[in-house]
Amino acid sequence: MRYRLTFVVGLALGYVLGTRAGRERYEQLRKTARQVSQNPAVRNTAESAAQQGRVIAGKAFHVVSEKVGDRVPDSVSERVRSLRERNANGTRTEDDWGTSNT
Repeated sequence: MRYRLTFVVGLALGYVLGTRAGRERYEQLRKTARQVSQNPAVRNTAESAAQQGRVIAGKAFHVVSEKVGDRVPDSVSERVRSLRERNANGTRTEDDWGTSNT
């Protein structure tokens, strides 16, 4: 899904940058993109995908840490631990990508 989304965004960007239709067409595309991004269904899907990504990343971290053990640098493990604690405490309402943790 991520690769498909990246492809579509790249295609749209290429069209906007490569088009000779002028400013009017650019503004029309920009308005449409804004409407799509503000659609509640799109936002919910993006938030669900972000949440699922966080869950999968957490599972992957546990699997890797079991296999790697103490070979992970302290700076990396501290960063992951602090991010996990910050999100678990609910002190942050948005993640680094701008989506809410709800």
